[in-house]
Amino acid sequence: MRIDENCLAQRNIAPGITLFLLFINSTIADLETEMIRKVMVALTASAGMLTAHVTLADDNVVNVLYAGSLVNLMERSVGPTFEKETGLHFQGYAAGSNKIANEIKGKLRRGDVFISASPKVNASLMGAANGDHVAWYVGFAESPLMIGYNPRSKFAADFKKKRWDQVLQEPGIRIGRTDPKLDPKGAFTVEMVTKAADLYHQPDLVQKILGAPENPEQVLPEETLVGRLQSGQLDAGFFYTTETSDLKIPALQPAPELKINASYTLTVLSDAPNSAGATRFVNFLLSAKGRELLKQHGVDVTRPTVSGNALAIPPSIQAVVDAAQ
Repeated sequence: MRIDENCLAQRNIAPGITLFLLFINSTIADLETEMIRKVMVALTASAGMLTAHVTLADDNVVNVLYAGSLVNLMERSVGPTFEKETGLHFQGYAAGSNKIANEIKGKLRRGDVFISASPKVNASLMGAANGDHVAWYVGFAESPLMIGYNPRSKFAADFKKKRWDQVLQEPGIRIGRTDPKLDPKGAFTVEMVTKAADLYHQPDLVQKILGAPENPEQVLPEETLVGRLQSGQLDAGFFYTTETSDLKIPALQPAPELKINASYTLTVLSDAPNSAGATRFVNFLLSAKGRELLKQHGVDVTRPTVSGNALAIPPSIQAVVDAAQ
């Protein structure tokens, strides 16, 4: 704290004392200046170190934002194999495809690669009005929607004897599904049960099985749905074959008239912090080795199809797409 010179004058303090106090005032000011200088130097050095760290991280880490139905595939198979093949670090984030798209548009989350379970989600990120986050995307796999159940559930035996819609109407059964607004699987679930209502001539089937579209007793985050079923918190739920096959979950195939597929797509986001690493990840997933991993985890691999601005696709990705035709 410095001494106010005007205050000294107003109080008629002796000149000698005044000079002494002013000397102290000057010394304090010099000390403050030196302290501020040292702090600024330290902050500048820290900022430089932080910047260097971020740049290093961007060069070596590939952030993949992906549909929650692919958690096991990505975290236990694709991610580790990609790291071994390239030396880059895979960092994944799983959630409903629409939820991820909303976070990207709202600038709440950045990533390098985006993998969706529905082509429609990519459209919500394309064009100037949507932030130009996606210029192109490649469809590469499919996975049918199934009804999976816990083999230890008291309703398990009924799934072997009755039609799935009949079991899902039984009193006390705990059903899990995802939010139709945040995840394509949630929307597909509502669509499937609606079709079943027509097929089986039961106008109130949707209400009896699902209740309201966002029924809080059923709707759960996609990335937690499998865990809830396996732990016994749920008796049954709606899953893709990549989940039921991969994790050995007993499942029922709905009638052919009710078949609905997830259509997986991937892209390098236009504002990817590590576009080079993102390109290497896409090349890996679309390569023969990547496609084999997909098959091993119950995904139906399809011929890659390009949508959007094909001219914006990195040449190396286009070459991999062409090779897979």
